[in-house]
Amino acid sequence: MFNTKSRVAAFFVGAGLAACAAAPAFAQQGLDEPFQASFKKALEGKTIGYVPVAMNFDLTEGWFAGVKKELEPYGVKVVVRDPNWSTSAGAQALTTLISEKPAAIIVHNPDVQTYAKLMQRAEKEGIYIIQVNMGSVYRSAAFVGANWIEIGERNANAVIKACQGKSNKVAIVQGALSAATSAYTLKGVENVFAKHPEIKVVSSQAADWDAAKAKAITQTVLKQNPDLCGIVGFWDGMDIGTAAAVKEAGLTGKVFVATSGGGERKGACELVKSGAFDLDVSYDVPTQAADMAGMIKWLLSSGIKPSEAKGSIYTTLTDITKDNADSQTACWNLSDLKK
Repeated sequence: MFNTKSRVAAFFVGAGLAACAAAPAFAQQGLDEPFQASFKKALEGKTIGYVPVAMNFDLTEGWFAGVKKELEPYGVKVVVRDPNWSTSAGAQALTTLISEKPAAIIVHNPDVQTYAKLMQRAEKEGIYIIQVNMGSVYRSAAFVGANWIEIGERNANAVIKACQGKSNKVAIVQGALSAATSAYTLKGVENVFAKHPEIKVVSSQAADWDAAKAKAITQTVLKQNPDLCGIVGFWDGMDIGTAAAVKEAGLTGKVFVATSGGGERKGACELVKSGAFDLDVSYDVPTQAADMAGMIKWLLSSGIKPSEAKGSIYTTLTDITKDNADSQTACWNLSDLKK
């Protein structure tokens, strides 16, 4: 005879054995994810073209390394065509790429007009166009980049704050006048300065993304206005020259230098730490590369026609100052993207 405790024990033992017997049947019934196979097939063997304004600086090298890191594991080949600052060479490179029929092309426009018709032609021929940072008048399948008006506004506000109680004299060092980046950033600066009539813009000149030109412009401005209190520059790669002129004049820390860039540690962050730049608004190249790669993955796997897709991803901006110039989240290393 079983007592009550024995009956309970026997019940649980029996239930456990039944569960164990049933478990293998469920464990052997995996569920196939229905979309991963078609996703892999959509990317495998595809080629992505990349036409920057030039290679060998942090932005373009970082985008290339980041996109490769994201796409190559899926069997995607990323090829670069470097025009080395030549607009005509860039147009030829884009024309040649279109004839080679890659799945997509990443385009870094030198200005708003030169590549517009070529990009439109590419999308009509079934090639997705992803524009990065410097857009054109043609709206392609995707734009990934900074909100330049916001950058102009941030830098202008920082300069106004730094100029309080001082001369209120400010200089603007633009990039290339024909580039969307420069025109939009200038609009952002103008939006802010229009609300502050006390600000006196004593110089607003284009240095064409050239550090030597930026230095020469700034040297002249400082000689004419030794009481200058702030400078708004449009790219930290160019504003290395701006900061050098300020340093040579013995005005580092007295003239507030605001600029923007991709946030690479050896460039932007070291210059902020040294005091050469007081503010560098970063649009974070690794994030932009990941956004471009993610957009390419989606476009290739979606089945949507290039001419039917029109979208933008604006990069979240980070203000780099001495307070965070050592931060791993604010600054990045090109070597890490290339691993």
